[in-house]
Amino acid sequence: MNWILLFIAGFFEVLFATCLGKAKETTGNEVYLWYFGFIISLMISMLLLIKVTQTLPIGTSYAVWTGIGAVGTVLVGIFLFKEPMDFWRVFFLVTLILSIVGLKSVSH
Repeated sequence: MNWILLFIAGFFEVLFATCLGKAKETTGNEVYLWYFGFIISLMISMLLLIKVTQTLPIGTSYAVWTGIGAVGTVLVGIFLFKEPMDFWRVFFLVTLILSIVGLKSVSH
């Protein structure tokens, strides 16, 4: 169950990064909605991370959480914000995913 919560926490990390990107693109009062989404997503992500670290190792939890956030944010950047996708970005993204899977497989 804690691994599921950790992946949900990682999803909310991607969401708060996405809100920051959308806030940068908007003007007027809409920007405040994106900042509000950022704050809510950040709080949910952090609360879930705190809960998970009560039973899973902190080093593994934090590494997996940031890895999910990094992978998800890069993918959001590529598909939503039209950031470039070249061989090296994909290569290092795949190595990051393999590292996350490796950490999960050696953790109890």
